[in-house]
Amino acid sequence: MENKILEMKNILQEHNIEKINEFVSHFQPFDIASMLVELEHEEQLIFISMVPIPLGAEILEYLDPELQYQLLHRIKDRFTSSFLNEMSSDTIVNLLLSIHPHHAKKLLGFLPDDYRKKIYTIMNYEPNTAGRLATVDYIAARINWTADQALHHIRKVGHDAEIVSYIYVLGSRGELVGVVSLKEIILAKSGTQLEELIQGDAISVLVNMHQQDAADILSKYDLVAIPVVTEDQRMVGILTVDDLIDVIHEEATEDFQKLGGSQPLVEPYFKNSIWNLFRKRIVWLLILFIAEAYTGTVLRHYEDTLSEQIALAFFVPLLIGTGGNTGSQTVTTLVRALAVGEVQFKDMFKVFRKEVSTGFFLGITMGAVAFIRAFFLGVDIDTGSVVAISALFIVIWASIVAAILPMILHKLKIDPAVVSGPFITTLVDGTGLIIYFSLAKVLLHL
Repeated sequence: MENKILEMKNILQEHNIEKINEFVSHFQPFDIASMLVELEHEEQLIFISMVPIPLGAEILEYLDPELQYQLLHRIKDRFTSSFLNEMSSDTIVNLLLSIHPHHAKKLLGFLPDDYRKKIYTIMNYEPNTAGRLATVDYIAARINWTADQALHHIRKVGHDAEIVSYIYVLGSRGELVGVVSLKEIILAKSGTQLEELIQGDAISVLVNMHQQDAADILSKYDLVAIPVVTEDQRMVGILTVDDLIDVIHEEATEDFQKLGGSQPLVEPYFKNSIWNLFRKRIVWLLILFIAEAYTGTVLRHYEDTLSEQIALAFFVPLLIGTGGNTGSQTVTTLVRALAVGEVQFKDMFKVFRKEVSTGFFLGITMGAVAFIRAFFLGVDIDTGSVVAISALFIVIWASIVAAILPMILHKLKIDPAVVSGPFITTLVDGTGLIIYFSLAKVLLHL
């Protein structure tokens, strides 16, 4: 890659458009964008001013909004206008929302009036909703058109559309009536009404639906794109599979970070300052620190029990570690199942039964291993039995807590990922010690 970047720099010094076009013809837009970010800013401006407008617009879409604006702000107005009118509407919305409103207003001025109104409408939907993510670059046709009229319209406007696979059929008020595939229009007999080609109700999502739910629907029905509508079924735009793949990636990344006991990062890792990383992590660390403090309180409460049977202390790290690990395994599995819709709140009893059963068999196994461990440490059989039974009950308890808590939070509209591995570990640590020492007092008559 370094050699290619150096070659690009040398060509730019010559200001030779033919050589630039020859060079970029060997690469995909994403690869060109990756090289472009490695250039000096002045070199970036020269490059973006020399490449063909359609290619330049596609390259810009792979850059972050800050760099997009820096380039569009510095090049000539005619280039800025051309690029903006070639870029997809969802990319433009993301750009405008990422810069100062004064700068956004100036860029909006380069768009045609009708298109500018559509962009402005998208910008006003709530973040992380289907409406905010929608693109207005789709092909719509009127219900009273024939297949021939629709095909003529596709040829006329298709080059500006995000996809041409689906044609969205609208009523007189702009409401979505149905969806017809391009294949059906091409194969239809001359004079066939679009209304005759519509099969069943169109699958759509509301503008205020969360983007993750919209992605789930798109995935469930194996669609390439899905229409976004208002409450009265007026069509706003479409969500395409490539945009929702990004959503799934972002949501999964956010869940992983929460499960690790940290607030999710908005920007990529290397764009976050040390101070920002500190802020994202310190809150949960303090919460977990305070919560973990009660483990010490439990140990102090059972100080007399420990003094009578010091061998019990040998197994404290083993047992609380086992409980925490069990809880982390369970909560990770269920958080993901809730996220993809495999499990719902109504399934709580089934989940409870399944996890208790799984926890029982895990506990039996871990209890046997704990007993063997106690034997090799040379403790008496009675103490080894307490450790083994405690392992069984702690594993079952951890399974129950980690199974129920995420489902309750999900029902309360709280992201269950906040029940992170560290949180479950902390919760099970203290309660596990109570189980352990309570059993020891009863079984060893302490």
